[in-house]
Amino acid sequence: MSLKSLIPSLRQMTGALALGLIASQTLAEEVQLDTRYGSVTVDDSAERVITLYEGALDAAVALGVKPVGAITTRQGDSVASYIQPSVEGISIVGTARETNLESVIALQPDLILASSRLSEEQYELLSAVAPTIVPSVNVFQQEGAWKEESKLFAKALGREEEMDKVLDDIAERATGLKDRLDASMPDTGRNASLARWMPQGALLMSNKLFASNVLASLGFEMQTAGIIDENRAHSSPLSLEKLSLIDGDWLFLATLNEDGREAVEAASKSPAFQRLEVVKNDRVVPVDGQLFSSTSGPMAANAILDRLEMVIEQTEQ
Repeated sequence: MSLKSLIPSLRQMTGALALGLIASQTLAEEVQLDTRYGSVTVDDSAERVITLYEGALDAAVALGVKPVGAITTRQGDSVASYIQPSVEGISIVGTARETNLESVIALQPDLILASSRLSEEQYELLSAVAPTIVPSVNVFQQEGAWKEESKLFAKALGREEEMDKVLDDIAERATGLKDRLDASMPDTGRNASLARWMPQGALLMSNKLFASNVLASLGFEMQTAGIIDENRAHSSPLSLEKLSLIDGDWLFLATLNEDGREAVEAASKSPAFQRLEVVKNDRVVPVDGQLFSSTSGPMAANAILDRLEMVIEQTEQ
C-alpha cells in the first residue's frame, strides 16, 4: 500500500478519535499558524505532543511541556544526552531520516511539531493524524532561524509569552558572557572553527549552524575556509594534509561517539595535527558532538553557554 493511499483511512480514524474526545474536553482557543505547507489551525491546549525534530523537542521542554514521543538524535538510540533528564520515559518514534508512522498513531497525538525539512508527502500523512507544524524558515539562510522556530512552536503550544521570556533571558546571559570575554580576550584573537571529528576525518561545520550562531553571539569569528557548500551543515571529511583549514585562534572540536573519540585521539598524535597553531596555543576545546552539531533550541543554547562559560573562566585566570 502506498503512503498516499493511507491518508483517507488515517483521517477517518483520527476523526473518530476526535469525536470521542469532544465530550470530555474543555473549549480551547483556536490559533492560526503560518507554516511551510500553509495555514494550520490548532488549539492552545495540546496535551499529547510529538516532536519530530530536536529543536521542537527542546522548545517544548523549555516551556515545561513533556512530549509523549520524539525522534532519536544523530547516531544515538535516544534523545540528546543534555535533554534526557527532562524527558525520562519518552517514546521514540523514529529518526531524523525516517518516522515510524505506526508509532506516531499509537501515541494518539493532538499536535505534531516537525522540522522545516519535512517532505510534503510525509506532511500529508502526519497531518491526517494530528495538526502538524512545519516551520517555513531556512536554517541555513536566515540568521536566528532557531528563534523563529521556537516562537512558532511556542505559539502552537499556547505559550508565546513564556518563550519570549526564555529567549530574552538567553540573550541577556549571552551579552553578559560576551562582556566577560571582551574583558579577558583581545578582539584579534577570536577566529574560531567548529569541527566534528568522524572516523573518516574532520568535518568543518557551517557558520550558519545553530552552535556557530551561539558562538558568534559571544564575539567569536566563525571560519568556514570557503569549503562548505550552501545549504550544507558541514564540509566533506578533511584529510590530515588539509587540517590547516580548521586552524585559527580557537578550535571547538566535537565527537559523536566512541569511534569519533578514538579517531581524534589517533589523529591528535600526528605531525599534521601537532603543527596547528591552535594546538600549540592550547586552544582546542573538546565539546559534545550531539549538542554542538545536531541540536538547536533554548535549552541547547543554555547548555552551549554553560560550556563557553567554562572557556571564559579559563581566559580570566
